[in-house]
Amino acid sequence: MRSPSRWEAKVAADPEHSHWYVERFRRMRADGADLAGEARLVDAMVPRGSRVLDAGCGPGRVGAELAARGHTVVGVDVDPVLIEAAEADHPGPRWLVGDLAELDLPARGVEEPFDVIVCAGNVMTFLAEGSQEEVLRRFATHLAPEGRAVVGFGAGRGYAFETFFAEAERAGLVLDVALSTWDLRPFGPRSDFLVAVLRRR
Repeated sequence: MRSPSRWEAKVAADPEHSHWYVERFRRMRADGADLAGEARLVDAMVPRGSRVLDAGCGPGRVGAELAARGHTVVGVDVDPVLIEAAEADHPGPRWLVGDLAELDLPARGVEEPFDVIVCAGNVMTFLAEGSQEEVLRRFATHLAPEGRAVVGFGAGRGYAFETFFAEAERAGLVLDVALSTWDLRPFGPRSDFLVAVLRRR
């Protein structure tokens, strides 16, 4: 039996949390906020028409932007409320409910590997305790041979950057680039955010 993720624990404690999260981003979009920073970076990394996995897609913000830019997008999230919102607000991509620690998209009819996997929004810090390495391993198995995974999360959330680097290496991923923001600022010892670009070993 799988362990619930930190996100699921949060929702169990406050059943309205997912709905609040959906409405928060709907309001931000309606107010004209720039919500496409992560998608701009990912879009610049791959040719038009690439296959993109939005891992921990939430209500579809990043994946929808990448689909609008001409990519084939599959989004996966453990929260059915967020997937329902993605389907309602952003038709086109394939949105699936699923635990990233059990990610097996070929078993669900998605057989082609991905040119890029994007995991934004602090998803890594909302996973079940101790499942991060397995999630990274699943990312590696879903990447095309020249594919890359782009993972972003903040410090002080219970998952140290040093631990992430070590687990990514054990999961079969090699760090190509480490940034401190989605707008390409360099990563350093005092950075409080990490955007890691990884490839398969």
